[in-house]
Amino acid sequence: MKYQQFIFKDYQFDETTKTLALTYAMDDVLEFTETYTFDFDFAPYDSRTLKRAVENLFFMAGVSYFKTYIPPEIVVKKGELDEEKAQFFSKTYQRGLGEFWYVNDLDPNTPINFPVNATKSHPIANTGTGLLASVGGGKDSLVTIELLRKDRSDLTTWSLNHKPQLSPLVDRIGLPHLWVERTWDPQLQELNKQDALNGHVPISAIFACVGTVIAVLAGKRDIVMSNEQSANEPTLVYQNVEINHQYSKSQEFELDYQALLRHDFDDSIRYYSLLRPFSELRIAEIFSQVAFGKYKDVFSSCNRAYVHTSNRMSWCGECSKCAFTFLILTPFIRREELEALWSGKNLLQDPELETTYKQLLGISGEKPLECIGEIQESRAAMTMAQQQYLDLLHYHFELPANYDWRTMSASHMPEEMLRALITHL
Repeated sequence: MKYQQFIFKDYQFDETTKTLALTYAMDDVLEFTETYTFDFDFAPYDSRTLKRAVENLFFMAGVSYFKTYIPPEIVVKKGELDEEKAQFFSKTYQRGLGEFWYVNDLDPNTPINFPVNATKSHPIANTGTGLLASVGGGKDSLVTIELLRKDRSDLTTWSLNHKPQLSPLVDRIGLPHLWVERTWDPQLQELNKQDALNGHVPISAIFACVGTVIAVLAGKRDIVMSNEQSANEPTLVYQNVEINHQYSKSQEFELDYQALLRHDFDDSIRYYSLLRPFSELRIAEIFSQVAFGKYKDVFSSCNRAYVHTSNRMSWCGECSKCAFTFLILTPFIRREELEALWSGKNLLQDPELETTYKQLLGISGEKPLECIGEIQESRAAMTMAQQQYLDLLHYHFELPANYDWRTMSASHMPEEMLRALITHL
């Protein structure tokens, strides 16, 4: 090991500049600092509540730096971890780095142990009310927002980074919006060019913690995400361990984070996904009904729309997310309107994407390491698409006769939110 210790060194919140600085170190040799700027007016808040929310983000965001060298020991110089919290972060790092272990050919059972440095803490109540819905730029968050706005006047949206790309979409949504800017330590890019390890981190877990800080600062109670049941399906099996690219979007993580919030804040801050009961295919159907017409020229579910060098929303037409999105929207959107998103290109008929579709359908190769739906729902969508495009009949696969992509699965959202959701479907 190049370094023996990963150190959670310090965090500082400056209310005047609205900036949070998180500082980490490797053996007191390398030091990293990343910042978050909360560009909105703050509501009255309890400093003790903010401290807990900030510490959770401090511990969670450290994963981006920890992964560079995977030191065997974690040292906490600032922040409190009782047994329950130490177990949460140990598990979330270990499971959330599943894809990282795989792409770097590392042991997927590599232990990560956060130290316990405090006795069990008691919850501190937050005083916020109202809903915070994240804006990711894609169809899922837009479905959540359009369903919530039907009968909730206390709805506020928020986003992390990508202001140039997201501004037209946020303007179209037309709700109060909170901008947050995250700046990574620039050393990361340089180290990745040298000897540092790189790979996927549980980014949605970081979003969850950012959302909690926003809830405290903005005087809100509910952090509403847009993660669906499809996020629960493992992407692949590596050394007999299930690897899920979407682990921090999964229901397992959601339940763990809900437990952490109860531990810290009782029931005064709530985190859940409004779309958890649905498949991606069902969400696509709802999107076509409540959001596509309104947002078709300002949304994108393509991850390449968010690269640091881009300042606008776009669709590359080459990646597995574009291929999957085109597939699941095909049964519900008129061909001309759908193809217009990709400048007239029909992705289902693109020979360059045939290998990708075989992966999405589970015909050959591994399922892509992306935020895409289950193999079964891809097959259901392709079955419907084959009725429209006979040239797609060369894709052969099995689909159980009793498979129903409209079936609602279990959710763990507040009962009143589930009741309201069902009334709008």
